[in-house]
Amino acid sequence: MATLQCEVVSVKESIYSGPVTMLIAKGAGGELGILPGHAPLVTLLKPGAIRVQLENGNEEIIYVSGGVMEVQPHLVTVLADTAIRAHDLDEAQIMEARKAAETLLANQHSELNTGAAMASLAETAAQLETLRKLRNRS
Repeated sequence: MATLQCEVVSVKESIYSGPVTMLIAKGAGGELGILPGHAPLVTLLKPGAIRVQLENGNEEIIYVSGGVMEVQPHLVTVLADTAIRAHDLDEAQIMEARKAAETLLANQHSELNTGAAMASLAETAAQLETLRKLRNRS
């Protein structure tokens, strides 16, 4: 089976490095499926799940807060500020952050607070969606 090399890197660490048969991510223009031999591409990523299909048929799900993806025929590189394996996401912590953002939004005093609250709500929604994909896979 044909593969391509995949690198998923956050600011802090390398999250995944190895061969994959396909990678699925949310690009700026919609969902993208990357297969070996894909045409070169550079795109911004939206916050959400990246699904990495491994040679053995298993799938790794990784949450990214956004970032950039570069695709070459035999290499796909994802650079993200935050990247976390889906099974390492803490639902209780996500719900707490969501509640804090909702409180901040309800008590807004400036556009800066509103923007921060909206960004936090979007991030928590993407993290919860990633957890949902992980659970539905099982």
